[in-house]
Amino acid sequence: MSIVAIQNAERLVTMDESRREITNGTVLVDGRKIVFVGDNTSANQWIKNQSVEVVDSIDARGTVVLPGLINCHHHLYQTLTRSVGTAQGLSLFDWLKTLYPIWGRMDGEAVYVSAKLGLAELLLSGATTVADHLYLFPNGAKLDDEIRAAQELGVRFHPTRGSMSLGESQGGLPPDNICEDEDDIITDCVRVLEQFHDPDPFSMLRIGLAPCSPFSVTPELMRKTAELARQYTAVNLHTHLAETIDENRFCEEQFGMRPLAYMESLGWTGEDVWYAHMVHPDEDEINTLAKTQSGVCHCPSSNMILASGIAPIREMCDADVRVGLGVDGSASNDGNHLLGEARQAMLLQRVGWPGFESSAGRFSAREALEIATLGGASVLNRDDIGSLEVGKAADLVCFRIDDINHAGGMSDPVASLMTCAPGQVWYSMINGRSVVQQGNIPGLDINALVKQHNLISQRMLAKVEK
Repeated sequence: MSIVAIQNAERLVTMDESRREITNGTVLVDGRKIVFVGDNTSANQWIKNQSVEVVDSIDARGTVVLPGLINCHHHLYQTLTRSVGTAQGLSLFDWLKTLYPIWGRMDGEAVYVSAKLGLAELLLSGATTVADHLYLFPNGAKLDDEIRAAQELGVRFHPTRGSMSLGESQGGLPPDNICEDEDDIITDCVRVLEQFHDPDPFSMLRIGLAPCSPFSVTPELMRKTAELARQYTAVNLHTHLAETIDENRFCEEQFGMRPLAYMESLGWTGEDVWYAHMVHPDEDEINTLAKTQSGVCHCPSSNMILASGIAPIREMCDADVRVGLGVDGSASNDGNHLLGEARQAMLLQRVGWPGFESSAGRFSAREALEIATLGGASVLNRDDIGSLEVGKAADLVCFRIDDINHAGGMSDPVASLMTCAPGQVWYSMINGRSVVQQGNIPGLDINALVKQHNLISQRMLAKVEK
């Protein structure tokens, strides 16, 4: 074995079954796997007993080491349209109608560059695994474009081949010109599954299938997509659901039932399904989510900016619903800071509830970190990531807590990550490979990337204005 040691951590958060937090902690990595987790003294003894060579050592003194954070829902292309609509205070449906024409100007280069920028921002905020939802493909754009960006950066990636087929002329929300023919959608879903999907343990690339929403695809496409996904191993199903009161009303008017009942009628519940948002479930629906083991991705910042509401995450967790965390679209957030999103989830569950005076303890810092790690792994049906344990993938992040933002927080360095201003990653490892060093992504010229990205964004906006 040739060992890489991440050692001397102020606190090592394992998220193992006992939820151990180790002072002066060390993680030892061999290739892409974790082979030891413990304190420095025990690690040195293990190295001596195993007679192994330490080929690289990362001094994590002054940091908290966490399992890599997992982002379960995103729209990376939306970095191109930050603050459009959200600055004006639009709600979801009006916001979408404003942005659809702009997004219709994208091409493959726009998808690639926006994905690379968004993924870089996520890496620097603690993400090591990212699920993205790309559901429109204008001007020759393909899922391949964002896959290329993820592979260049070394991100563990769960891209979902989304779709929209129900245009305005058929009673849907999106304009007809950005919708696709349903036969073409299924054909391309098969293509990306055959070309890219890797179901094996430690996979760096798993494809999901993701019709966009009840108001942008037909029931027939939902059924066909589920049937196709279940012909493959480890292909999950994803969609937006119960994000707003308007969506609930749409489903009741169009289908005669609430969103989750509609999903059940289409075969869209189960452990291979996860929904983005789920802001407006009732008690019976929360129980249905738990009973069917359907997953939920909580997107607090997006829900606040678009005034969609506050998802009852406390109640879902108490009912044993599988809950993960998502930054959501960079145009409905308008950022890509996953640790900051975990902090937002913690704060949002503490306000606006019955018995407000006593609700400050409704959701702890550690619970928020848990849905950002273990919760995300569960939602994506991964048992090889989400915690720092022997045999699991070597995905970990180190945040400094010896800086000005965390001064005075050493009594509980783990909680200080969440209660103080969210920091940037100092060091990050994915699948045993270092991807962030000293707060930078080696080999990436971020300034040049930002410049290229902004030129594409400006071209798209200018074309629509004309």
